[in-house]
Amino acid sequence: MLQQTQVATVIDYYTRWMQKWPTLQDLASASLEEVNQLWAGLGYYSRGRRLQEGARKVVEELGGHVPRTAETLQRLLPGVGRYTAGAIASIAFGQVTGVVDGNVVRVLCRVRGIGADPSNTFVSQQLWSLAQQLVDPARPGDFNQAAMELGAIVCSPQHPHCSQCPVQSLCRAHQRVERERLPSSQSLPGSPDVEECAPNTGQCQLCAPPTEPWDQTLGVANFPRKASRKPPREECSATCVLEQPRAPGGARILLVQRPNSGLLAGLWEFPSVTVDPSGQHQRKALLQELQNWAGPLPATHLHHLGQVVHTFSHIKLTYQVYGLALEGQAPVTVTAPGARWLTREEFHTAAVSTAMKKVFRVYEGQQSGTCKSSKRSQVSTPSSRKKPSPGQQVLDRFFRPHIPTDAPRPNSAAQ
Repeated sequence: MLQQTQVATVIDYYTRWMQKWPTLQDLASASLEEVNQLWAGLGYYSRGRRLQEGARKVVEELGGHVPRTAETLQRLLPGVGRYTAGAIASIAFGQVTGVVDGNVVRVLCRVRGIGADPSNTFVSQQLWSLAQQLVDPARPGDFNQAAMELGAIVCSPQHPHCSQCPVQSLCRAHQRVERERLPSSQSLPGSPDVEECAPNTGQCQLCAPPTEPWDQTLGVANFPRKASRKPPREECSATCVLEQPRAPGGARILLVQRPNSGLLAGLWEFPSVTVDPSGQHQRKALLQELQNWAGPLPATHLHHLGQVVHTFSHIKLTYQVYGLALEGQAPVTVTAPGARWLTREEFHTAAVSTAMKKVFRVYEGQQSGTCKSSKRSQVSTPSSRKKPSPGQQVLDRFFRPHIPTDAPRPNSAAQ
């Protein structure tokens, strides 16, 4: 759960998860629908699916015994990569193996003055080698957690607390900052920087490229070098909240299930179609999709309500939001496979993505005259407001007694 998600968001999800499935056997017997339902809002939904697949493999193929080494964890369990394997093996089983996550990368690059792109294969291998050399053989799990916590709390990305750092005297990034502050006639004794490691052999593979000079205003935040990222591709989708206000037993809205692979696999959503951003033939395509699920519908009742922009890890998806209320029509009682009618209360506890909850807020906002927005989303309505997201919690707050709530909270992090 903590991969790609902050502690503050995870705590409630973790508590509910452990209450529902306290053992591997409990999780192995759960359905994917239940897993997606509890995971809804955490994003990166393949994590939940692979966690359950791993539980099933342990129970059904490994006699209920979790592999105890980083090598076997990574080889035998789906979705377990090098970092996860090392973390589990060192923390749970005491294996003397290092771990490298984003926080550890930052600490190591600053301590050793590594200015090259840490996502580069050679640099990444060097960081893993350093982590393995440094891990404490007596307490590997504690050491790895301390290294990660050092990066999260003290050696932070933008505003590190160098005066509180227990390894400040060893940090070459800090030494570089101190040296840059001195007049050119003075010099600061100490170990040479990595930048000076190969003066006669060309550019070192661990050094910052000559095209990226030292930025005095950044200080130690010159390290690590930020990897160049491709901007997320942009897509557009038309989606509709189709409601039967007078359905037997109360108002119902239509949800359809996504395919079992790909983005948001297996989750439920409002009927949607991929459309051209120009808006041409948008209504026609969406109406056809709705009729595929619910039969003939009145096109004149299909109203455009606004838009939601939601950024996934690699896709910036703009939802053009429509609403259609079946007033005065005979209730739709036949449900196509892969579709179902839910009450509003059932919708909020169903396995739906954060993006769909934002879409539904647009629909509800048009009915009540208000609409809310959340982090990393934009809702095109006159009264949209942005809610602040919770920040990273420190470790002592994480271990305070916690009383869980029944209702899941929407996650404000990237999905």
